[in-house]
Amino acid sequence: MSGVRVLVGTRKGAFILTSDGHRQKWDVSGPHFGGWEIYHMKGSPVDPNRIYASQSSSWFGQVIQRSSDGGKTWEPVGNQFAYEGDPGTHQWYDGTPHPWEFKRVWHLEPSLTDADEVYAGVEDAAIFRSRDGGQSWQELPGLRACQGPKWQPGAGGMCLHTILLDPQNPLRIFIAISAAGAFRTDDGGLTWRPINQGLRSEYIPDPNAEIGHCVHRIAFHPSRPDVLFMQKHWDVMRSDNAGDLWREVSGNLPSDFGFPIDVHAHEPETIYVVPIKSDSEHYPPEGKLRVYRSRTGGGEWEALTNGLPQQDCYVNVLRDAMAVDRCDPCGVYFGTTGGQVYASPDGGDTWSAIVRDLPAVTSVEVQTL
Repeated sequence: MSGVRVLVGTRKGAFILTSDGHRQKWDVSGPHFGGWEIYHMKGSPVDPNRIYASQSSSWFGQVIQRSSDGGKTWEPVGNQFAYEGDPGTHQWYDGTPHPWEFKRVWHLEPSLTDADEVYAGVEDAAIFRSRDGGQSWQELPGLRACQGPKWQPGAGGMCLHTILLDPQNPLRIFIAISAAGAFRTDDGGLTWRPINQGLRSEYIPDPNAEIGHCVHRIAFHPSRPDVLFMQKHWDVMRSDNAGDLWREVSGNLPSDFGFPIDVHAHEPETIYVVPIKSDSEHYPPEGKLRVYRSRTGGGEWEALTNGLPQQDCYVNVLRDAMAVDRCDPCGVYFGTTGGQVYASPDGGDTWSAIVRDLPAVTSVEVQTL
């Protein structure tokens, strides 16, 4: 291990932070694509210098950027995201039919085995795949066939924001959509099924419905992909059977509303969340920025505050803005809407801002080099 590279997407450009394995001093590169929203950047597990970035603008549309030298230089690749066949309609906010319309790419997930293969989660919700390094994109339409006409957007739109590739089963993929729920394929994306049993959402007509739950983020440990953790609109959840059944593990959290959730690199039962006060007040309870860690896979939580602001802090941490590295001890990172990126080189015990005053942070990913 020679170092760590942190990929930061913001509302007005991308930043790349690099450090050696001690993670004490950081170099900042950027802004790349200044002025553009960078919803997500992620590097290939096969070739760490291959990085994909989702660049978007309400004026100029969607651009997918690709780097083959670790973010030093970039080239635009394919930007055509066409739904298969007649896309039909989904439900609008008021329950009326609304045409399916591509808006942007929220999440890019490179393949675990091929640097030229990458998945894209988009708004309006669908999953696309490229097998030529992002030059061309094809939808996996079996997902929208899974009750897609009944899906309805939440406050943030109808986005497919999470893609988890099972490292032990190449045919299994988990995805999550706000506000349709979580879904799983076991045949490489040909067919999908909802995996929302056990979720309960009081704000929808049927709180126990098969679809319609506002899932904010799901995560697993690579060594144990059948154990899933979820931060839902309200509630932190856990499944021990690949999403077939969920149970709540919010425990003693000060608020079970939040966006990100992640898992320690070496301890599959250690998970992290950042509680937010409520769905209308998107900032930490009591103005105290606290990461909560559970070493028991949920249920019992401890506040991690050393180095984080404990008064007058009213930032948010978005769903893609937390990540961990694979160093030992494990590093944990998150970015805020106030433009700070915090890092802990010791699993959450101590924190410091490795950069601050960036534009609002939309995503954080980490590469252990």
